[in-house]
Amino acid sequence: MFSLKRLGFAVALAVGLTATLANAASLKGAAQNDILTADPHSQNHATTNAILMHTYEGLTRYNAKHEVEPALATKWTYISPTQVRFELRKGVKFHDGTNFTADDVVFSFNRIKQPQGTMQIYIAGVSDVKKIDDYTVDFIMPAPNPILLRNIIDFRIMSKSWAEKNKATNIQDFKAKEDTYASRNAMGTGPYVWKSWAPEQKIEFTDNPNWWGKKDGNVTSYTYLPIKADATRISALIAGDVDLVTEVPPQDVERLKKEPKLKVVEGLEVRTMFLGMDQWSDEAKYTNVKGKNPFKDKRVREALSLAIDREAIKKSIMRGLSVPAGIMVAPGVNGHSNDIDKAEFNVVKAKKLLADAGYPNGFELTLDCPNNRYVNDEKVCQAVVAMWAKIGLKPKLNSMNFSPYIAKIQNFDTSVYMLGWGVATYDALYSLQSLVRTKTTGADGNYSLGRINDTRLDAIIDQLKTEPDVTKRNALIRRALERTKEESYYVTLHHQVRPWAMKKEVTTVHRSDDRPEARFAKISGGGS
Repeated sequence: MFSLKRLGFAVALAVGLTATLANAASLKGAAQNDILTADPHSQNHATTNAILMHTYEGLTRYNAKHEVEPALATKWTYISPTQVRFELRKGVKFHDGTNFTADDVVFSFNRIKQPQGTMQIYIAGVSDVKKIDDYTVDFIMPAPNPILLRNIIDFRIMSKSWAEKNKATNIQDFKAKEDTYASRNAMGTGPYVWKSWAPEQKIEFTDNPNWWGKKDGNVTSYTYLPIKADATRISALIAGDVDLVTEVPPQDVERLKKEPKLKVVEGLEVRTMFLGMDQWSDEAKYTNVKGKNPFKDKRVREALSLAIDREAIKKSIMRGLSVPAGIMVAPGVNGHSNDIDKAEFNVVKAKKLLADAGYPNGFELTLDCPNNRYVNDEKVCQAVVAMWAKIGLKPKLNSMNFSPYIAKIQNFDTSVYMLGWGVATYDALYSLQSLVRTKTTGADGNYSLGRINDTRLDAIIDQLKTEPDVTKRNALIRRALERTKEESYYVTLHHQVRPWAMKKEVTTVHRSDDRPEARFAKISGGGS
């Protein structure tokens, strides 16, 4: 399993390598799913964000230890608890040679707020961005924002002039399958220049020799390959056709550890897998229950959770590479508590709850599931369907590629669905505000696809958005997580453990947000 000592040794070894590491290298990385779009303000999808961050940058960023550091802003000053002044980095050029200025920040702020996108969580709590001069902007907030600097890491800055020139001032309407210039092309300030994208085949980046920053590694060319089939992806790694695979099937981990030309680095991922349910519609889709919605009944939701043997999933499907989950955030996220992160497995109790709710013989339902997004996603869904059958339900599985899948559930064309939620800010508000709070506008409930509506919970979440006292704020997070669990608003499954496999010549920073950055990668011998 994951060892800080072993990882520390690998990092120390990399630092001590000789001049061969200074040679320019090419890196080929692979995982199972493609990006959804090239538009940095469109879809809050981890793979999309991880790839686009090579080209698009924010005012702040994470360093190798996930500490916030300056990026396109060099300094920030709190003028008051609700006004933060950012001094922008001078001399930065977009990849088309134009200057980065405050106009681009203001433009990007107004763009990311547009309702057809799902990235508003990253500017949550910011009411306005005002230009002071060409290299100074003020963020205006209606109340203090304790995680502002972490939130805005994924508020990526787009060139105003480039967007205007290419008629891309509006975010694409992804749910409506709209295609725009910005959804197919990217142009930012980052360390790598977008070269090309062949959907479901590859994305290519070249070096940005004019980047303002300094790479920790020696990668000057980066290619990302979405390879859906596990066997094909792993075969490509063993054959040397790719350098790094960040989605390793659990069943292959031990075998890869024994490969003489490879190494495996393991660590927890701050991602929780769960099932959501439609708790809004008067009649749920894809069930045989007519005239009402069984998922509005807490007893039904609780029964669905009690029926799942998470330890069996961990053992037989995840091969030990998961942590059974009882709450909606993983270890490593601020607000996580081990004592409440537990889930009960009780088939007898589940059957009784179904009977008490008026379904002694169960009912038909369909579980929607992606088949190329999360670790063993379809296999986990198959196991869930089998477990639900044991309490008298008559479930069907509907699995599909992630791109049409996410559009389907964003259009509320589902009654029960699987989703995984990684916490980019490392703070529980990110999950609670997006997934649990009542859907209104902006970030509130923008991924509450079951349309939960709980005014008591809303009040807690709204309070923790602005509470500056750490102890009080963490107590609010705990209350919100406990109520979410008590009401069975979601069926939690597990927190993912994420092994990365790579050639022995590759050294990079394993990230718990599952975002490999080419700027951190070092390859001896020049890479593939």
